[in-house]
Amino acid sequence: MLGKQEVEGKVLRYEAFISDVLQRDLQKVLEQRDEVYEKIGQYLQLKNVIERLQETGSRELVTQVDLGCNFYVNAEVPDTSTIFVALGYGFYAELTLPEALAFIEKKNKLLNETAETLTKDSAKIKANIRMVLEGLRELQGLQDLPEENRREIVL
Repeated sequence: MLGKQEVEGKVLRYEAFISDVLQRDLQKVLEQRDEVYEKIGQYLQLKNVIERLQETGSRELVTQVDLGCNFYVNAEVPDTSTIFVALGYGFYAELTLPEALAFIEKKNKLLNETAETLTKDSAKIKANIRMVLEGLRELQGLQDLPEENRREIVL
């Protein structure tokens, strides 16, 4: 049987592991997933604009462009038959509207798979946190919580 000081030392190490490693990892994964969801939203917004351009059949477009810090300027596009689409890593491609729609569909599929993977990773990290907390409970000899008093691990 472990002495009281040894138990306290192990408890402190496990608590430090939870806060320093597992919760930090969980936060990083959730932030990455949020960034992926933001990109998905941007591509869906672009898809809607392209579909509206195809429906109206207009060759010109007058819009506002965000220069940053919510500073907008009016912009006039004389020919909307092609657009520049961000491919990633600072690369852009000039695509026709149907090509852009096909690219957006593929990119959204890839981004959704990435988001799903990140969601699974976050669930694994939450399970690891729960497992370490259960180990701490056993180490300290605490009683198990009733089901109605348990709650989800949230940052």
